[in-house]
Amino acid sequence: MKTYSAKPSDIQRKWYILDASEAPLGRVATRAASLLLGKGKPQVTAHIDTGDYVIIINAKDLKVTGNKLETIKYYRHSGHPGNLRERTLKEQMNLDPTKAIEHAVHGMLPANKLRDGRMERLKVYAGSEHKHEAQKPKTLSVKDAN
Repeated sequence: MKTYSAKPSDIQRKWYILDASEAPLGRVATRAASLLLGKGKPQVTAHIDTGDYVIIINAKDLKVTGNKLETIKYYRHSGHPGNLRERTLKEQMNLDPTKAIEHAVHGMLPANKLRDGRMERLKVYAGSEHKHEAQKPKTLSVKDAN
Protein backbone atom coordinates (compact mmCIF):
# COMPACT_ATOMS: atom_id res chain seq x y z
CA MET A 1 0.00 0.00 0.00
CA LYS A 2 1.41 3.39 -1.00
CA THR A 3 1.09 6.63 0.89
CA TYR A 4 -1.22 9.14 -0.81
CA SER A 5 0.11 12.61 -1.49
CA ALA A 6 -2.16 15.24 -3.02
CA LYS A 7 -1.02 16.97 -6.19
CA PRO A 8 -1.84 20.63 -6.89
CA SER A 9 -3.87 19.55 -9.93
CA ASP A 10 -6.11 17.32 -7.73
CA ILE A 11 -7.25 20.16 -5.46
CA GLN A 12 -10.86 21.33 -5.74
CA ARG A 13 -11.55 24.36 -3.62
CA LYS A 14 -15.01 25.17 -2.26
CA TRP A 15 -16.35 28.41 -0.83
CA TYR A 16 -17.82 28.63 2.68
CA ILE A 17 -19.52 31.42 4.64
CA LEU A 18 -19.15 31.76 8.42
CA ASP A 19 -21.18 34.22 10.49
CA ALA A 20 -19.02 35.91 13.15
CA SER A 21 -22.08 36.94 15.20
CA GLU A 22 -22.96 33.28 15.97
CA ALA A 23 -20.06 32.42 18.28
CA PRO A 24 -17.10 33.97 20.14
CA LEU A 25 -13.95 35.08 18.32
CA GLY A 26 -11.93 31.94 19.10
CA ARG A 27 -14.61 29.57 17.81
CA VAL A 28 -14.98 31.48 14.57
CA ALA A 29 -11.20 31.67 14.09
CA THR A 30 -10.60 27.96 14.72
CA ARG A 31 -13.38 26.96 12.33
CA ALA A 32 -11.99 29.28 9.65
CA ALA A 33 -8.43 28.02 10.18
CA SER A 34 -9.58 24.41 9.90
CA LEU A 35 -11.32 25.15 6.58
CA LEU A 36 -8.32 27.08 5.25
CA LEU A 37 -6.05 24.16 6.11
CA GLY A 38 -8.37 21.62 4.48
CA LYS A 39 -8.44 19.47 7.62
CA GLY A 40 -11.87 18.01 6.85
CA LYS A 41 -10.85 16.72 3.43
CA PRO A 42 -9.68 13.14 2.87
CA GLN A 43 -6.80 14.28 0.63
CA VAL A 44 -5.22 16.58 3.24
CA THR A 45 -1.44 16.78 2.75
CA ALA A 46 0.86 18.77 5.01
CA HIS A 47 3.14 20.25 2.34
CA ILE A 48 0.40 21.00 -0.25
CA ASP A 49 -2.24 23.68 0.31
CA THR A 50 -5.52 21.75 0.02
CA GLY A 51 -7.75 24.24 1.89
CA ASP A 52 -10.90 26.05 0.84
CA TYR A 53 -12.02 29.67 0.57
CA VAL A 54 -13.65 31.15 3.68
CA ILE A 55 -15.89 34.22 3.82
CA ILE A 56 -16.56 35.63 7.28
CA ILE A 57 -19.47 38.07 7.52
CA ASN A 58 -20.80 40.29 10.34
CA ALA A 59 -17.37 41.03 11.81
CA LYS A 60 -18.78 44.18 13.43
CA ASP A 61 -21.10 41.99 15.54
CA LEU A 62 -18.24 39.84 16.86
CA LYS A 63 -18.76 38.45 20.34
CA VAL A 64 -16.12 37.89 23.00
CA THR A 65 -16.54 36.45 26.48
CA GLY A 66 -15.32 37.78 29.78
CA ASN A 67 -13.20 40.91 29.90
CA LYS A 68 -11.39 40.27 26.61
CA LEU A 69 -12.38 43.62 25.05
CA GLU A 70 -9.97 45.31 27.47
CA THR A 71 -7.38 42.56 28.03
CA ILE A 72 -6.59 41.49 24.44
CA LYS A 73 -3.93 43.85 23.11
CA TYR A 74 -2.51 44.36 19.63
CA TYR A 75 1.04 45.69 19.32
CA ARG A 76 2.88 47.33 16.46
CA HIS A 77 6.37 48.79 16.26
CA SER A 78 7.87 51.08 13.63
CA GLY A 79 11.43 49.98 14.30
CA HIS A 80 12.42 53.26 15.93
CA PRO A 81 13.37 53.28 19.63
CA GLY A 82 10.44 53.90 21.96
CA ASN A 83 7.84 53.60 19.21
CA LEU A 84 5.87 50.57 20.42
CA ARG A 85 2.13 51.19 20.00
CA GLU A 86 -0.62 49.30 21.78
CA ARG A 87 -4.31 48.97 20.99
CA THR A 88 -7.05 47.02 22.83
CA LEU A 89 -9.57 44.77 21.11
CA LYS A 90 -12.31 47.33 21.80
CA GLU A 91 -10.32 50.07 20.04
CA GLN A 92 -9.55 47.71 17.13
CA MET A 93 -13.22 46.79 16.76
CA ASN A 94 -14.13 50.49 16.56
CA LEU A 95 -11.45 51.16 13.91
CA ASP A 96 -11.62 48.00 11.75
CA PRO A 97 -13.36 44.85 13.04
CA THR A 98 -12.08 42.74 10.14
CA LYS A 99 -8.46 43.04 11.32
CA ALA A 100 -9.27 41.41 14.67
CA ILE A 101 -10.59 38.28 12.97
CA GLU A 102 -7.74 38.20 10.45
CA HIS A 103 -5.21 38.47 13.28
CA ALA A 104 -6.84 35.61 15.20
CA VAL A 105 -6.98 33.30 12.16
CA HIS A 106 -3.40 34.21 11.18
CA GLY A 107 -2.21 33.12 14.61
CA MET A 108 -3.95 29.75 14.27
CA LEU A 109 -2.34 28.81 10.96
CA PRO A 110 1.05 27.09 10.90
CA ALA A 111 3.96 29.48 10.39
CA ASN A 112 5.31 28.19 7.06
CA LYS A 113 5.48 29.12 3.37
CA LEU A 114 1.82 28.24 2.83
CA ARG A 115 0.38 30.69 5.39
CA ASP A 116 0.31 33.74 3.10
CA GLY A 117 -1.59 31.86 0.40
CA ARG A 118 -4.08 30.58 2.94
CA MET A 119 -4.64 34.07 4.31
CA GLU A 120 -5.37 35.33 0.78
CA ARG A 121 -8.27 32.86 0.65
CA LEU A 122 -9.79 34.37 3.81
CA LYS A 123 -12.31 37.13 3.06
CA VAL A 124 -13.65 39.09 6.04
CA TYR A 125 -16.49 41.62 5.82
CA ALA A 126 -17.81 43.91 8.55
CA GLY A 127 -21.45 43.61 7.43
CA SER A 128 -23.61 40.86 6.03
CA GLU A 129 -22.96 41.85 2.39
CA HIS A 130 -20.16 40.25 0.38
CA LYS A 131 -19.20 40.19 -3.29
CA HIS A 132 -18.74 36.44 -3.77
CA GLU A 133 -22.26 35.32 -4.71
CA ALA A 134 -21.01 34.13 -8.12
CA GLN A 135 -18.93 31.41 -6.42
CA LYS A 136 -22.10 29.98 -4.79
CA PRO A 137 -20.69 29.71 -1.25
CA LYS A 138 -22.16 27.24 1.23
CA THR A 139 -23.20 28.63 4.61
CA LEU A 140 -21.74 26.77 7.59
CA SER A 141 -22.72 27.17 11.22
CA VAL A 142 -19.88 27.79 13.64
CA LYS A 143 -21.89 26.19 16.46
CA ASP A 144 -21.93 22.66 15.02
CA ALA A 145 -18.36 21.82 14.02
CA ASN A 146 -17.88 19.39 11.11
